[in-house]
Amino acid sequence: MLRIAVVAGILYLPAMTDRILIIDFGSQVTQLIARRVRETGVYSEIVPFQSAADALNWDGLKGIILSGGPASVLEGESPRAPEGVFETGLPVLGICYGQQTMCAQLGGKVEPSDHREFGRAFVDVTKPSALFDGVWQTGENHQVWMSHGDRVVKLPTGFEVFASSEGAPFAVAGDEDRHYYSFMFHPEVVHTPDGAKLLGNFVHKICGCAGDWTMASFKEEAIARIREQVGDGQVICGLSGGVDSSVAAVLIHEAIGDQLHCVFVDTGMMRAGEADEVVSLFRGHYNIPLIHADASDEFIGKLDGVSDPEKKRKIIGSTFIDVFEREAKGIGGAQFLAQGTLYPDVIESVSFTGGPSVTIKSHHNVGGLPERMNMDLVEPLRELFKDEVRVLGRELGLPEPFVARHPFPGPGLAIRIPGKITREKLDILRKADVVYLDEIRQTGLYDAIWQAFAVLLPVQTVGVMGDGRTYDYVCALRAVTSTDGMTADYYHFDHDFLSRTATRIINEVKGINRVVYDITSKPPGTIEWE
Repeated sequence: MLRIAVVAGILYLPAMTDRILIIDFGSQVTQLIARRVRETGVYSEIVPFQSAADALNWDGLKGIILSGGPASVLEGESPRAPEGVFETGLPVLGICYGQQTMCAQLGGKVEPSDHREFGRAFVDVTKPSALFDGVWQTGENHQVWMSHGDRVVKLPTGFEVFASSEGAPFAVAGDEDRHYYSFMFHPEVVHTPDGAKLLGNFVHKICGCAGDWTMASFKEEAIARIREQVGDGQVICGLSGGVDSSVAAVLIHEAIGDQLHCVFVDTGMMRAGEADEVVSLFRGHYNIPLIHADASDEFIGKLDGVSDPEKKRKIIGSTFIDVFEREAKGIGGAQFLAQGTLYPDVIESVSFTGGPSVTIKSHHNVGGLPERMNMDLVEPLRELFKDEVRVLGRELGLPEPFVARHPFPGPGLAIRIPGKITREKLDILRKADVVYLDEIRQTGLYDAIWQAFAVLLPVQTVGVMGDGRTYDYVCALRAVTSTDGMTADYYHFDHDFLSRTATRIINEVKGINRVVYDITSKPPGTIEWE
């Protein structure tokens, strides 16, 4: 029987395909596990440990992965896997904390380690395992990435050791008869060079997944779901001008045609020329009904004198809804609102382990809409990571420059101008951003960088230009590398590039007399300046 799930008021009809359940215990790299599994052609989904018991009944479930986490199993109220996990008869893989709770729950023992391991480590392969097939051989030594203070000191009955390290005698252990496996290290991170292959072995050779989850199949499934949900109803899509909402709009249009109406709320805080590009793409290229609501005066007026970044986000979010509602009244009869919510938005906006992540995506309606709107959400990209959305955009035939465009935040340039917002600052920042991105494109680096942008700092400095003094703003440049938007590291520009770009900005953009480059790395979910 086909199971129908209700998520945030939306009916989802899950595809009849293999899937892997990832039970999250709060690791900052849990999302990478899902990415690695999907890269093998198998659909995976993350569920917090508190609600994982319900997910054990998923159609097509072929295996379960227990993530890492910051807690200690030695603590009295630390997270545990639902007992039903070990009653499903499915293969189970525990990673780091996942290994420890698996062993503790199955009769093993965990103790604090007198040799903690954080960072690069090496394991000795002591015995063959299905996990190692075609990857590791007995007697070899391999680099992995450890992050643990506790360690397993006694394995459950039926478990055996396949690999060990200096600080983790049970670095890889399991019970092959019951298809239980565990890593003390993190195979999902790039610092474990063979980690993706090890996960691939678990997913395909142990769980028996076919690996037939493709973006082409996702597109067809998503179109069917949209038609099932919407029926003969009318859908309004709020376009932001970014890749996410644009791909969502084109996908929905392919599903229901003229039942879709787009409203582009122009906040006045987009990058140079992007408002015109959005109108041209949707009206000209796709012939999709589009309302272009230029509300820049309204947005900038409400932001007058506001410096707090979270207040700015909330003002922009509430004003967007006000303008959107006003424009939507002219369409009439719409029962659904479509938006480009992505999987990272959902993950970051749900506090899986009681932390503050619920506030990270405060400009997204991932938790639902105001009751007064009386509309249901259509979020066809809710299951995808950012890079997967780009692949879907290409599958739908969107122009490559649009699909490959660097991510742009919902609040726009407002969060790239710390402090108060003025039209003068917006104009200065746009011009600096144009120069910066032009240099990146000319150097052939645009596609190698996940996101690059200029920031206008709330600092003015005295400078000498020619024979006169200036008192102008400082511009900061930021560029990061990433694959999924969950974690990021700064891009290593050479000195010549930075010197050339800074010189151009100071010469061509009136109002800036100093340029700096931000070289801080960012943890999950904090790619933007704030």
